[in-house]
Amino acid sequence: MPALIFDLDGTLVDTVYAHVFAWQKALQETGMAVDGWRIHRKIGMSGGLFTRAVGREIGHELTDEQAEELQLIHDRLFRELLPLEERRPLPGAIALLAELRDRDVTHGIATSGRRPSIDASLESLGIPDDTVVVERGDVARAKPEPDLFIECARRLDADPAECYVIGDAVWDLLAARRARMLSIGLLSGGYGADELQAAGAFRVYRDAAELHSSLDELGI
Repeated sequence: MPALIFDLDGTLVDTVYAHVFAWQKALQETGMAVDGWRIHRKIGMSGGLFTRAVGREIGHELTDEQAEELQLIHDRLFRELLPLEERRPLPGAIALLAELRDRDVTHGIATSGRRPSIDASLESLGIPDDTVVVERGDVARAKPEPDLFIECARRLDADPAECYVIGDAVWDLLAARRARMLSIGLLSGGYGADELQAAGAFRVYRDAAELHSSLDELGI
């Protein structure tokens, strides 16, 4: 039976646009204005890769000190915009993960986010402590590099060729291709079906709820 590896933000929890607003405000606070839609296209990258991409948008590279300051401001603003008690699972996410546990389907989570910032999102999903979760601090490189998904497959003791990656952003799907895994796109993060398919999505579903009702299409 295939193993499933899930992204977190925009795939299982409704946090994408809070990240967009937090990054936009962090940039404004440090004298750098970037349009919100441009920021949205980069959500899912690691913080370090994101700040390098921002440098290209504003026409000059950010220093390591500027990048670190931006990350810290973003983290503070994100917690203010979306307090721990307001983290909300996306439709169908809790039921999908519960069924996978009930049916002993191998699965885990691989996210570009870091602890402790992701802890409240994980808690909102009601997953047990023994769920495999790979976060940014566990690997050398984040999406679109494949490291997160490769490490998650290793911890699950799953053959990468037997893994599906489920994500909402093109960065998830590009990383999955580089890990030699099939990918499933969800529309719940704001990307269109055509964008997800162009990035390599094997199937595209509206959200976790539609994926839950379509598990048979994945051979589960």
